[in-house]
Amino acid sequence: MAAIEKRTASDGTTSYRVKVRLRGQPVQSATFASLTKAKQWATQTESAIREGRYFQTVEAKRHTLAEAIERYEREKLPGIKTAHNRRPLLHWWRDKLGTVTLADLTAPAINDALQALALEPSERHPDRPRAAQTVSHYRQALASVLSEAVKTWEWMEQSPMHRVPKPALPRGRVRYLSDDERERLLAACKESANKDLYLAVLLALTTGGRQAETMGASWSQVDLSRATLQLEETKNGSRRALHLVGPVLELLKERAKVRRLDTGLLFPSRVNPKQPVDLRTPWENALKAAGIEGFHWHDLRHSFASMAAMNGASLPELAALLGHKTLAMVQRYAHLSPQHTASLAERVASKMLGGGAA
Repeated sequence: MAAIEKRTASDGTTSYRVKVRLRGQPVQSATFASLTKAKQWATQTESAIREGRYFQTVEAKRHTLAEAIERYEREKLPGIKTAHNRRPLLHWWRDKLGTVTLADLTAPAINDALQALALEPSERHPDRPRAAQTVSHYRQALASVLSEAVKTWEWMEQSPMHRVPKPALPRGRVRYLSDDERERLLAACKESANKDLYLAVLLALTTGGRQAETMGASWSQVDLSRATLQLEETKNGSRRALHLVGPVLELLKERAKVRRLDTGLLFPSRVNPKQPVDLRTPWENALKAAGIEGFHWHDLRHSFASMAAMNGASLPELAALLGHKTLAMVQRYAHLSPQHTASLAERVASKMLGGGAA
């Protein structure tokens, strides 16, 4: 039950002290300048206590966003494969809103921060604003922290993220190599002073593997007798095997004869053998030598998918090759296989019309 006590100060001002007492629960109290607000708080607090919501609100007042981020980094981040990419995003949120308590962390505050981020210059291209996909990554990083605060730590009753709209992403970009570009790029990679570049590019180009999947691969995942590279933990959480074609398989067999003993990685760094090699500079040099513009490493995956589509692969087959759980991500390649879909349409029409059209 709630009890409201009217108090008059020496200067004549009036206040109302509220105490909410429920059996088996600590007494909760607050002071208000108006009787109306005192009654509202008493009603809301009593209802929240009965429903088990009040003490989560108290927890949200006790913890700041910085504390939540630090706990997430300590407990969850070590088990995430892309932790090195996510950590800078979390630090950005800590610097922006870290002092705010979880109780005061609102959707408008988060949205304002994201809108300001979208106007900041891109790190790679200072003359352009940040891409919507980049802003989306920042949003997802914070959403993961707040999800833990709600479900695991019970520091919040609910996350404000469901009221923060996702950035509108542009239609999926598809940039793939023409036959001539492919020949020039592979030739430039083969002539590179870096001994890892040619095999790494060839592996990505012929398997469609993501950069993290191929560059972070270890010898334990490779089965030379079966010509496969087994991916145990992919981006969408499912297992997948990459088929190693002849030239790649031969190069891996040669590399296996002289592999380093201080690391299990296929492409270890010379500086730290526990980390994959950084091919950014030799890759950019090879693109320049080949005269190829507007092409990124991830486009090697697009090139593999585009070639598969143009050679008759269906959308479900593409999804299986690329490791997508749904067809939405491979729909972008549908226009590249008109002959395949036309042939299918002809077979369906022929079946419906009994073997011939009128």
